[in-house]
Amino acid sequence: MNPPSTEMSPAFWSSGNGLGEIAPGQVDHNSDNHGPQLEMETVYSAISRGTEALVYNGQVPESEYQRMRAPFQQGEFPGPVRYGYMNVGRVVAGPPSLVGRYGFCLFPHQRRYRVPASAVTILPEEIPPGRAVLAANLETAINGLWDGEPLVGDRIAVVGCGVVGCLVAWLASRIPGTRVTAIDPNANRRAVLAALGIGWAPESARDDHDLVFHTSGHTSGLETALSLAGNEGRIIEMSWYGEQAVPARLGGSFHSRRLTLRSSQVGQLSPRQLPRWSFRDRMALAIRLMADPALDNLITGESDFEQLPDVMAELARGASDTLCHRIRYS
Repeated sequence: MNPPSTEMSPAFWSSGNGLGEIAPGQVDHNSDNHGPQLEMETVYSAISRGTEALVYNGQVPESEYQRMRAPFQQGEFPGPVRYGYMNVGRVVAGPPSLVGRYGFCLFPHQRRYRVPASAVTILPEEIPPGRAVLAANLETAINGLWDGEPLVGDRIAVVGCGVVGCLVAWLASRIPGTRVTAIDPNANRRAVLAALGIGWAPESARDDHDLVFHTSGHTSGLETALSLAGNEGRIIEMSWYGEQAVPARLGGSFHSRRLTLRSSQVGQLSPRQLPRWSFRDRMALAIRLMADPALDNLITGESDFEQLPDVMAELARGASDTLCHRIRYS
Protein backbone atom coordinates (compact mmCIF):
# COMPACT_ATOMS: atom_id res chain seq x y z
CA MET A 1 0.00 0.00 0.00
CA ASN A 2 1.34 3.42 -0.93
CA PRO A 3 1.74 5.94 1.90
CA PRO A 4 -0.96 8.63 1.99
CA SER A 5 -0.19 11.65 -0.20
CA THR A 6 0.47 14.97 1.51
CA GLU A 7 -0.53 16.92 -1.59
CA MET A 8 -2.78 19.91 -0.84
CA SER A 9 -5.01 22.31 -2.77
CA PRO A 10 -6.89 25.49 -1.76
CA ALA A 11 -10.25 24.68 -0.16
CA PHE A 12 -12.97 26.46 1.79
CA TRP A 13 -13.14 25.66 5.51
CA SER A 14 -15.98 26.49 7.92
CA SER A 15 -14.87 27.08 11.49
CA GLY A 16 -18.30 26.31 12.95
CA ASN A 17 -18.66 29.68 14.62
CA GLY A 18 -19.86 31.89 11.77
CA LEU A 19 -16.41 32.23 10.23
CA GLY A 20 -14.69 30.61 7.26
CA GLU A 21 -11.50 30.81 5.23
CA ILE A 22 -9.66 29.41 2.24
CA ALA A 23 -6.89 27.08 3.44
CA PRO A 24 -5.14 23.94 2.15
CA GLY A 25 -7.20 20.76 1.83
CA GLN A 26 -6.10 17.22 1.04
CA VAL A 27 -6.05 16.33 -2.66
CA ASP A 28 -6.18 12.56 -2.15
CA HIS A 29 -9.09 10.66 -0.67
CA ASN A 30 -9.05 6.92 -0.08
CA SER A 31 -5.48 6.70 -1.31
CA ASP A 32 -5.52 2.95 -0.46
CA ASN A 33 -8.33 2.38 -2.97
CA HIS A 34 -7.08 -0.01 -5.64
CA GLY A 35 -9.67 0.92 -8.29
CA PRO A 36 -9.11 3.58 -10.95
CA GLN A 37 -8.69 7.12 -9.65
CA LEU A 38 -9.68 10.40 -11.28
CA GLU A 39 -7.88 13.65 -10.70
CA MET A 40 -10.37 16.49 -11.02
CA GLU A 41 -9.86 20.19 -11.59
CA THR A 42 -12.93 22.02 -10.28
CA VAL A 43 -14.67 24.33 -12.73
CA TYR A 44 -17.79 25.06 -10.63
CA SER A 45 -19.13 24.32 -7.19
CA ALA A 46 -22.31 25.56 -5.54
CA ILE A 47 -23.50 26.32 -2.03
CA SER A 48 -26.26 24.28 -0.44
CA ARG A 49 -27.66 27.21 1.50
CA GLY A 50 -29.60 25.44 4.23
CA THR A 51 -27.19 22.71 5.26
CA GLU A 52 -23.97 24.64 4.69
CA ALA A 53 -25.29 27.59 6.70
CA LEU A 54 -25.96 25.25 9.64
CA VAL A 55 -22.44 23.82 9.33
CA TYR A 56 -20.92 27.29 8.98
CA ASN A 57 -22.74 28.54 12.10
CA GLY A 58 -21.96 25.41 14.17
CA GLN A 59 -25.59 24.30 14.41
CA VAL A 60 -25.18 20.60 13.59
CA PRO A 61 -26.42 18.65 16.65
CA GLU A 62 -23.77 16.41 18.19
CA SER A 63 -26.13 13.46 17.75
CA GLU A 64 -25.94 14.00 13.96
CA TYR A 65 -22.17 14.42 13.57
CA GLN A 66 -21.76 11.07 11.83
CA ARG A 67 -25.01 11.04 9.83
CA MET A 68 -24.35 14.56 8.50
CA ARG A 69 -20.81 13.87 7.29
CA ALA A 70 -20.31 14.81 3.64
CA PRO A 71 -18.82 12.01 1.50
CA PHE A 72 -15.41 13.72 1.23
CA GLN A 73 -15.49 15.82 4.37
CA GLN A 74 -12.17 16.71 5.98
CA GLY A 75 -12.15 17.70 9.63
CA GLU A 76 -14.75 17.08 12.30
CA PHE A 77 -17.84 18.93 13.48
CA PRO A 78 -18.28 21.54 14.78
CA GLY A 79 -15.16 22.66 12.90
CA PRO A 80 -12.91 23.58 11.26
CA VAL A 81 -14.38 21.39 8.54
CA ARG A 82 -14.11 21.20 4.75
CA TYR A 83 -17.73 20.60 3.86
CA GLY A 84 -19.82 20.60 0.69
CA TYR A 85 -21.27 18.30 -1.96
CA MET A 86 -21.93 20.23 -5.19
CA ASN A 87 -18.81 20.06 -7.34
CA VAL A 88 -18.31 19.84 -11.10
CA GLY A 89 -14.79 19.26 -12.34
CA ARG A 90 -12.79 18.43 -15.44
CA VAL A 91 -10.92 15.12 -15.50
CA VAL A 92 -7.23 15.95 -15.81
CA ALA A 93 -5.77 12.52 -15.02
CA GLY A 94 -7.21 9.02 -15.15
CA PRO A 95 -8.34 6.58 -17.87
CA PRO A 96 -7.56 8.16 -21.27
CA SER A 97 -11.19 7.86 -22.40
CA LEU A 98 -12.27 10.18 -19.56
CA VAL A 99 -9.53 12.83 -19.60
CA GLY A 100 -11.05 16.13 -20.66
CA ARG A 101 -14.60 15.08 -19.75
CA TYR A 102 -16.65 16.84 -17.06
CA GLY A 103 -18.09 15.07 -14.06
CA PHE A 104 -20.16 15.73 -10.94
CA CYS A 105 -18.82 14.70 -7.54
CA LEU A 106 -20.12 15.10 -3.99
CA PHE A 107 -16.93 16.97 -3.10
CA PRO A 108 -16.48 20.21 -1.10
CA HIS A 109 -15.31 23.57 -2.45
CA GLN A 110 -11.70 22.86 -3.50
CA ARG A 111 -9.63 23.62 -6.58
CA ARG A 112 -8.25 20.13 -7.22
CA TYR A 113 -8.88 16.66 -5.83
CA ARG A 114 -8.33 12.98 -6.53
CA VAL A 115 -11.09 10.42 -5.85
CA PRO A 116 -12.12 6.91 -6.93
CA ALA A 117 -13.66 6.94 -10.40
CA SER A 118 -16.81 5.42 -8.91
CA ALA A 119 -17.41 8.68 -6.98
CA VAL A 120 -17.71 10.75 -10.18
CA THR A 121 -20.72 10.80 -12.53
CA ILE A 122 -19.46 11.75 -15.97
CA LEU A 123 -21.72 14.30 -17.63
CA PRO A 124 -23.36 13.56 -20.97
CA GLU A 125 -22.20 15.97 -23.66
CA GLU A 126 -25.55 17.78 -23.68
CA ILE A 127 -25.40 18.75 -19.96
CA PRO A 128 -23.51 22.04 -19.44
CA PRO A 129 -21.04 21.88 -16.52
CA GLY A 130 -22.44 25.10 -15.09
CA ARG A 131 -25.93 23.61 -14.78
CA ALA A 132 -24.71 20.31 -13.37
CA VAL A 133 -23.98 21.89 -9.95
CA LEU A 134 -27.73 21.42 -9.34
CA ALA A 135 -27.39 17.62 -9.38
CA ALA A 136 -27.31 17.17 -5.60
CA ASN A 137 -30.40 19.36 -5.14
CA LEU A 138 -32.24 17.49 -7.88
CA GLU A 139 -31.27 14.19 -6.28
CA THR A 140 -32.83 15.44 -3.02
CA ALA A 141 -36.00 16.40 -4.89
CA ILE A 142 -36.18 12.99 -6.57
CA ASN A 143 -35.90 11.29 -3.19
CA GLY A 144 -38.65 13.53 -1.83
CA LEU A 145 -41.03 12.50 -4.61
CA TRP A 146 -40.18 8.85 -4.08
CA ASP A 147 -41.10 9.29 -0.41
CA GLY A 148 -44.27 11.24 -1.26
CA GLU A 149 -45.45 8.77 -3.92
CA PRO A 150 -47.49 11.26 -6.00
CA LEU A 151 -50.24 9.86 -8.20
CA VAL A 152 -51.66 10.91 -11.56
CA GLY A 153 -54.01 13.83 -10.99
CA ASP A 154 -52.84 14.58 -7.42
CA ARG A 155 -53.37 18.08 -6.06
CA ILE A 156 -49.92 18.98 -4.78
CA ALA A 157 -48.63 21.96 -2.79
CA VAL A 158 -44.98 22.81 -2.27
CA VAL A 159 -44.39 25.16 0.66
CA GLY A 160 -41.06 26.99 0.33
CA CYS A 161 -39.48 27.81 -3.01
CA GLY A 162 -35.78 27.56 -2.51
CA VAL A 163 -33.85 25.43 -5.00
CA VAL A 164 -35.11 22.10 -3.64
CA GLY A 165 -38.70 23.34 -3.41
CA CYS A 166 -38.62 24.61 -6.99
CA LEU A 167 -37.22 21.29 -8.18
CA VAL A 168 -39.84 19.29 -6.26
CA ALA A 169 -42.58 21.40 -7.87
CA TRP A 170 -40.98 21.04 -11.31
CA LEU A 171 -40.79 17.25 -11.03
CA ALA A 172 -44.33 16.97 -9.66
CA SER A 173 -45.71 19.13 -12.46
CA ARG A 174 -44.44 16.62 -15.03
CA ILE A 175 -46.81 13.92 -13.71
CA PRO A 176 -49.95 13.89 -15.91
CA GLY A 177 -52.98 15.65 -14.51
CA THR A 178 -51.38 17.06 -11.38
CA ARG A 179 -52.32 20.48 -10.03
CA VAL A 180 -49.13 21.89 -8.53
CA THR A 181 -49.03 25.11 -6.52
CA ALA A 182 -45.75 26.53 -5.21
CA ILE A 183 -46.28 28.67 -2.12
CA ASP A 184 -43.77 31.25 -0.91
CA PRO A 185 -44.24 34.78 0.45
CA ASN A 186 -41.29 35.99 -1.65
CA ALA A 187 -42.76 37.44 -4.86
CA ASN A 188 -39.34 37.23 -6.52
CA ARG A 189 -39.92 33.49 -6.86
CA ARG A 190 -42.83 34.03 -9.24
CA ALA A 191 -40.71 34.63 -12.36
CA VAL A 192 -38.42 31.68 -11.65
CA LEU A 193 -41.36 29.34 -11.14
CA ALA A 194 -43.08 30.67 -14.28
CA ALA A 195 -39.96 29.77 -16.26
CA LEU A 196 -40.34 26.24 -14.91
CA GLY A 197 -44.03 26.15 -15.86
CA ILE A 198 -45.32 26.26 -12.28
CA GLY A 199 -47.89 28.52 -10.66
CA TRP A 200 -46.83 30.62 -7.66
CA ALA A 201 -48.93 31.86 -4.75
CA PRO A 202 -47.93 33.88 -1.65
CA GLU A 203 -50.36 31.77 0.38
CA SER A 204 -53.26 29.38 -0.10
CA ALA A 205 -56.51 28.85 1.75
CA ARG A 206 -57.28 25.52 0.06
CA ASP A 207 -57.09 22.48 2.29
CA ASP A 208 -57.87 19.93 -0.40
CA HIS A 209 -54.34 18.82 -1.26
CA ASP A 210 -53.56 15.14 -1.59
CA LEU A 211 -49.86 15.75 -1.03
CA VAL A 212 -47.91 18.63 0.52
CA PHE A 213 -44.13 19.04 0.50
CA HIS A 214 -42.54 21.34 3.07
CA THR A 215 -39.16 22.67 1.94
CA SER A 216 -38.96 26.18 3.44
CA GLY A 217 -36.70 25.46 6.41
CA HIS A 218 -38.93 27.67 8.60
CA THR A 219 -41.20 26.39 11.35
CA SER A 220 -44.03 28.60 10.17
CA GLY A 221 -43.86 26.81 6.83
CA LEU A 222 -44.62 23.50 8.52
CA GLU A 223 -47.76 25.04 10.03
CA THR A 224 -48.79 26.14 6.55
CA ALA A 225 -48.12 22.69 5.14
CA LEU A 226 -50.28 21.03 7.80
CA SER A 227 -53.13 23.42 7.07
CA LEU A 228 -53.14 22.66 3.33
CA ALA A 229 -53.60 18.89 3.49
CA GLY A 230 -57.06 17.46 2.85
CA ASN A 231 -58.54 14.39 4.53
CA GLU A 232 -56.04 11.52 4.56
CA GLY A 233 -53.46 13.92 3.07
CA ARG A 234 -49.73 13.35 3.22
CA ILE A 235 -47.19 15.96 4.34
CA ILE A 236 -43.54 15.30 3.43
CA GLU A 237 -41.14 17.25 5.64
CA MET A 238 -37.93 17.92 3.67
CA SER A 239 -36.57 20.78 5.80
CA TRP A 240 -33.78 20.15 8.30
CA TYR A 241 -33.53 22.44 11.29
CA GLY A 242 -30.28 21.40 12.97
CA GLU A 243 -30.59 22.10 16.71
CA GLN A 244 -33.66 24.31 16.39
CA ALA A 245 -36.80 23.12 18.20
CA VAL A 246 -39.78 22.91 15.87
CA PRO A 247 -43.31 23.37 17.25
CA ALA A 248 -46.08 21.67 15.31
CA ARG A 249 -49.77 22.02 16.08
CA LEU A 250 -51.06 18.49 16.06
CA GLY A 251 -54.36 19.39 17.71
CA GLY A 252 -57.36 20.84 15.92
CA SER A 253 -58.28 18.74 12.90
CA PHE A 254 -54.95 16.94 12.55
CA HIS A 255 -56.37 13.66 13.87
CA SER A 256 -59.87 13.95 12.43
CA ARG A 257 -58.37 14.51 8.97
CA ARG A 258 -56.08 11.49 9.55
CA LEU A 259 -53.03 13.31 8.20
CA THR A 260 -49.68 11.62 7.68
CA LEU A 261 -46.51 13.58 8.46
CA ARG A 262 -43.26 11.92 7.44
CA SER A 263 -39.66 12.98 6.90
CA SER A 264 -37.57 12.65 3.76
CA GLN A 265 -33.79 12.73 3.78
CA VAL A 266 -31.49 12.18 0.83
CA GLY A 267 -28.97 10.20 2.91
CA GLN A 268 -31.17 7.12 2.53
CA LEU A 269 -32.99 5.66 -0.44
CA SER A 270 -36.75 5.30 -0.29
CA PRO A 271 -37.57 1.79 0.97
CA ARG A 272 -39.70 1.21 -2.15
CA GLN A 273 -36.74 1.89 -4.43
CA LEU A 274 -34.00 0.30 -2.34
CA PRO A 275 -34.37 -3.26 -3.69
CA ARG A 276 -33.66 -2.04 -7.24
CA TRP A 277 -31.85 1.30 -7.02
CA SER A 278 -28.41 2.34 -5.75
CA PHE A 279 -27.20 5.80 -4.80
CA ARG A 280 -25.27 5.86 -8.05
CA ASP A 281 -28.44 5.05 -10.02
CA ARG A 282 -30.27 7.92 -8.33
CA MET A 283 -27.49 10.38 -9.14
CA ALA A 284 -27.38 9.22 -12.76
CA LEU A 285 -31.12 9.88 -12.99
CA ALA A 286 -30.63 13.41 -11.60
CA ILE A 287 -27.95 14.09 -14.19
CA ARG A 288 -30.17 12.89 -17.05
CA LEU A 289 -33.07 15.06 -15.91
CA MET A 290 -30.88 18.17 -16.08
CA ALA A 291 -31.06 18.28 -19.86
CA ASP A 292 -33.84 20.89 -19.55
CA PRO A 293 -32.40 24.42 -20.08
CA ALA A 294 -35.21 25.86 -17.92
CA LEU A 295 -33.26 24.72 -14.86
CA ASP A 296 -30.67 27.43 -15.54
CA ASN A 297 -33.20 29.86 -14.01
CA LEU A 298 -32.42 28.43 -10.58
CA ILE A 299 -28.82 29.73 -10.69
CA THR A 300 -29.25 33.33 -9.61
CA GLY A 301 -25.81 34.24 -8.24
CA GLU A 302 -22.17 33.59 -9.08
CA SER A 303 -18.82 34.49 -7.52
CA ASP A 304 -15.15 33.66 -7.82
CA PHE A 305 -13.71 31.01 -5.50
CA GLU A 306 -11.56 33.63 -3.73
CA GLN A 307 -14.75 35.47 -2.68
CA LEU A 308 -16.27 32.40 -1.04
CA PRO A 309 -15.56 33.41 2.60
CA ASP A 310 -17.50 36.66 2.15
CA VAL A 311 -20.25 34.99 0.11
CA MET A 312 -20.78 32.25 2.69
CA ALA A 313 -20.96 34.80 5.50
CA GLU A 314 -23.66 36.71 3.62
CA LEU A 315 -25.70 33.62 2.77
CA ALA A 316 -25.44 32.19 6.29
CA ARG A 317 -26.89 35.44 7.68
CA GLY A 318 -29.84 35.15 5.30
CA ALA A 319 -28.87 38.49 3.80
CA SER A 320 -29.16 37.39 0.17
CA ASP A 321 -32.20 36.43 -1.89
CA THR A 322 -30.24 34.23 -4.28
CA LEU A 323 -31.38 30.68 -5.02
CA CYS A 324 -28.42 28.58 -6.17
CA HIS A 325 -25.18 30.51 -5.75
CA ARG A 326 -22.51 29.11 -8.07
CA ILE A 327 -18.76 29.38 -7.47
CA ARG A 328 -16.46 29.61 -10.50
CA TYR A 329 -12.81 28.54 -10.42
CA SER A 330 -11.38 29.85 -13.70
